Amino acid sequence: MKTHLIIIVIASVFACEKPKVVIVSDEAQKKIDVLYGGKLFTSYIYPDDLEKPVLYPIYTANGTVITRGFPREPRPFERFDHLHQIGSWFNFGDVNGIDFWNNNAERKNKEIYGSIRHRNIVRIEGATLVVESEWVDFFETAMLKEETTFNFSGSGDWRIIERITKLIALQDTVTFTDNKEGLIAIRMAREFEEPDNRPAAYLDANVNRNSERLVNDEGKTGVFRNSEGLEKGDIWGKPTKWVSLSGEKNGEKISVAIIDHTDNPGFPAYSHARGYGLFSTNNMGVQSFDKNAPKFKLQLKKGESTTFKHLIVVKTNGFVTETEMSKLFEDFIK
Repeated sequence: MKTHLIIIVIASVFACEKPKVVIVSDEAQKKIDVLYGGKLFTSYIYPDDLEKPVLYPIYTANGTVITRGFPREPRPFERFDHLHQIGSWFNFGDVNGIDFWNNNAERKNKEIYGSIRHRNIVRIEGATLVVESEWVDFFETAMLKEETTFNFSGSGDWRIIERITKLIALQDTVTFTDNKEGLIAIRMAREFEEPDNRPAAYLDANVNRNSERLVNDEGKTGVFRNSEGLEKGDIWGKPTKWVSLSGEKNGEKISVAIIDHTDNPGFPAYSHARGYGLFSTNNMGVQSFDKNAPKFKLQLKKGESTTFKHLIVVKTNGFVTETEMSKLFEDFIK
């Protein structure tokens, strides 16, 4: 069982404790809460005003939120860019020429964008949530069926999300064409941004959009690292087995990581992580990052499928080490 597998993975690195995950569906509010030890870990939300389901918000074991609040729950001095970057999500920038990544409620020319529609809660069992959705174009014509399994686990200071995403073609041909906008991502709170001393647009103290571009690096502490030993902005556009992001929020030392799997198409994925708070790993962008690399293309005939496996790791009370990351990766791919 996947749930048991991921618990065993964590136990092999850290002291084991029995899972304390409770998953509660609230269909009226169009959300599913994931509780660990009685405290909210994250919620799978699928409201009508979002163009895709997302995990939002995400908390550490201490109850500190790591995801950006804007645009759903804006906080003072956050950036108000990229309205489509909410919580943690999975989608892609070019599926049969349709952009599923950049869609949001304020977009014009909506016909070039796609949406992911939650369709069904398949199963809630222990620490496992299985959901179905469809990738549809502007005319609500379904292109893909998505079957996603979330396995939630953790131990002590650690919280883990294993996401297994199966995409099934519903049209005669569905083509994923090399694009930098993808694939699994998290939009981080401003404390995890990298200081850069460059002007940008921020909300003001009353969470109003401020048209004036300002330099505002106060409280930004983020540092990216990858499995190849690269750091900060150098990780962008590089293939890697895993990427971690470490920073401090309210005096709490926190690390977040996304781990790729050797079974995934396009492994090792290219990093699409940016200093402004986007933390993304892209298995289907290759030439978009390296012009000398062959162009990626994945094509599915009707009824064919492809599956991606990723691990999201949240650690608190101390930054994750390279040794811990390497061990998590090795256990994950087993």
